[in-house]
Amino acid sequence: MRASQHQPQQRGCRALCCSCRFSVSSSEEAESSASDRFPSVSSLAHAMVQERLDQMIREKTEARHVVERRRQQSRDREGTKFVVMVAMEKCSYDPREDFKESMMEMIIANRLQEAKDLRSLLNYYISMNSNKYHSLILEVFHEVCTNLFLSSCQCQQW
Repeated sequence: MRASQHQPQQRGCRALCCSCRFSVSSSEEAESSASDRFPSVSSLAHAMVQERLDQMIREKTEARHVVERRRQQSRDREGTKFVVMVAMEKCSYDPREDFKESMMEMIIANRLQEAKDLRSLLNYYISMNSNKYHSLILEVFHEVCTNLFLSSCQCQQW
């Protein structure tokens, strides 16, 4: 009995070592007879299929990571705003209204929404104007931000 069990394994080994060709059949009978005669071929084929599936999953996961990294980089670039502001000296009969108009224009035109961008804008106005206008600039800036950002808020204020 031992010799008969040993014989098919030798045949399978000999078949793999020679130049014989195996045909792949879709019938269950052919698959079961092939796997009975050549158990190492069946497990080898299974391992190859599993490896290919794992490789496809890894490639798809890596592609997703690449896409996500590109999206994140794009978001990071969108978060950085480059605003060019030109200061001009102006004589004004109503500085409050002029500051208000200018600030609203800058915020809307440059789509400023982030706190850091708004702070930069405020610092710009403070740095470009004399000390006598600083308190007015702070008041107007607060008013503009309240009107632009809190009026669009859907929450109820008590």
